[in-house]
Amino acid sequence: MDLASGSKLGWPSYNRARFPKSKLPVSTADSSLSNPLALIADDMRAVDVALRGQLHSEVPLVRQIADYIISAGGKRIRPALVLLMANAWGYRGEEQYKLAAVIEFIHTATLLHDDVVDESALRRGSKTANAVFGNAASVLVGDFLYSRAFQMMVSVNNMRVMQILADATNVIAEGEVQQLMNMHDPDVTEERYLHVIRSKTAKLFEAAAELGCLISGAPETQINAAAEYGRSLGTAFQLIDDVLDYSGDANAIGKNVGDDLREGKPTLPLIYLIQHGSAQQRDLVRACIANGDEAHFDEVLAAITHSGALDYTRRFAEAARDRAKASIAAFPDSPGKDALLALADLAVERDR
Repeated sequence: MDLASGSKLGWPSYNRARFPKSKLPVSTADSSLSNPLALIADDMRAVDVALRGQLHSEVPLVRQIADYIISAGGKRIRPALVLLMANAWGYRGEEQYKLAAVIEFIHTATLLHDDVVDESALRRGSKTANAVFGNAASVLVGDFLYSRAFQMMVSVNNMRVMQILADATNVIAEGEVQQLMNMHDPDVTEERYLHVIRSKTAKLFEAAAELGCLISGAPETQINAAAEYGRSLGTAFQLIDDVLDYSGDANAIGKNVGDDLREGKPTLPLIYLIQHGSAQQRDLVRACIANGDEAHFDEVLAAITHSGALDYTRRFAEAARDRAKASIAAFPDSPGKDALLALADLAVERDR
């Protein structure tokens, strides 16, 4: 079964001629460096077709909420990873669109559940689904997206693919629970926090990269290298998100600056400040984490800024970026590889 022929699951027919060619110059290494996702612009449109084709449900509210969250957009880095890895190994089949859509559905389901747990009201510059439709509906539609993702992955008919995605989903769920246990706990260590990142965030990046390499028929050693690339890239992305929560602009990053403090999340900048700040700063941050106190955000922000906590977190992200780039050094030279290297740089250089 492929996208071209459709299926009983409602796969839309994908015809590249339906989509206008990207006006960006995507055939040179220079374009990959300036815009790593330009190389797969047409393929990402095919993924959007796959996503919308799979949102069908006989229940109107399911369609409404699922379409609301998918239409909100976002960076779509995870599905893009599937495509970029496949491109780097010369794969041009339709299976990449299915797996990219599966990855995005799993990610979207986690967002729906996350926003309920965190009581978030803003994501990607818009009201969260739970703020618009309520917590119960958001949780249940998140479950629908998870189950739809598993329907889609079964249609690929590849046991290794199913194992990677099933394992990833389970690890992500464990990471969510671990994060919940860490909330409002000022004694969370750097090691405990990084474990949450690897489970909750980096694992889906890892699965996306691994799948793109796997379906391309790459050697096993390079599939493992792709997994390391995704794991390190996901770590870098999350650490920069931590930095932006204390240095970004709410309009740019699409969320409320200071949300982590309000939610009582001991992220790496806060952990650093507790370990290296003055006694007064340490007591202030510990109290804010324990109580989810954003009233003292300005004081905490000033302490984080002057303590070097953001620089420390950024250096951690840069080290993860360097691991990602080193892991694919043995990949054959191609625009796809250039784009993956540029994406790793973008992970730490972005401001949103």
